[in-house]
Amino acid sequence: NYLSKDSNLFIYSDGPKNNSEVNTIGEIRSYLKTINGFKSISVVERAENNGLANSIILGVTEILESHKKIIVMEDDLISSPNFLTYMNTALNFYKDNKNIFSVSGYNYPISIPEKYKDSVYVAYRCSSWGWGTWLDRWMKADWEVNDYKNFLSNPDEQKKFGRGGEDLVDMLEYQMKNYIDSWAIRWCYAHYKHNAYCLYPTVSKIKNIGLDRSGTHRTKMKIDVKLDTSSVKFSFPKSIVSNEEVLSNFSVYFKKSLKSKILKKVKGFIFYYLK
Repeated sequence: NYLSKDSNLFIYSDGPKNNSEVNTIGEIRSYLKTINGFKSISVVERAENNGLANSIILGVTEILESHKKIIVMEDDLISSPNFLTYMNTALNFYKDNKNIFSVSGYNYPISIPEKYKDSVYVAYRCSSWGWGTWLDRWMKADWEVNDYKNFLSNPDEQKKFGRGGEDLVDMLEYQMKNYIDSWAIRWCYAHYKHNAYCLYPTVSKIKNIGLDRSGTHRTKMKIDVKLDTSSVKFSFPKSIVSNEEVLSNFSVYFKKSLKSKILKKVKGFIFYYLK
């Protein structure tokens, strides 16, 4: 990556979930000591297991409190050579645009109109695969989602949140019921609460290789993309506005299948009569 030698790298290693993971965690931490190619490398070794959501929330908060902006990657991502250039440029270019809450390095495999010439677009949904944000936006997130009961009783607000994908309302419900451990759905909710956008590249700078059943979290969605091989020059409009055609394609990508809708109804029916 072109800017790796100029970048300060902070690595967070979560603690083991149980005694059987102690040796594996030790092997990983031994490997971390061999990493080079960055301006500086700091490894934070957690004694306890915080889990995915808490690890991200705590780690990102710690770095932002001292650096004001951050670029975040999990360990199952491959970046294009211009990923760091794109992220740093975008974070500096849009730092005063409070309508943008985060910057994504990944772009879902959606159709971008040929007439769309900018290097970026905005969407209502944020992405957790190679992303960045600023301290002032991050601190606006309510990780407890204290207004969830009000949200649950307001169909209009649920519809508004669902502009970023039909799955968002369901995922928030699963999070609040502790079925999943997700910081990302709550971060998406913060975007919605503040009428904010996530900035996406039209050509992806990130490829996820951790959804091949080797990782903890998986998806059945088509997520494979071709990485950007272009230069480090980007077209960033100062007054960025949402493009209806792009947003429509984005929404279609997250449209739930009839099968998934039926399954949700069946599960709800069974739960209602068994509780």
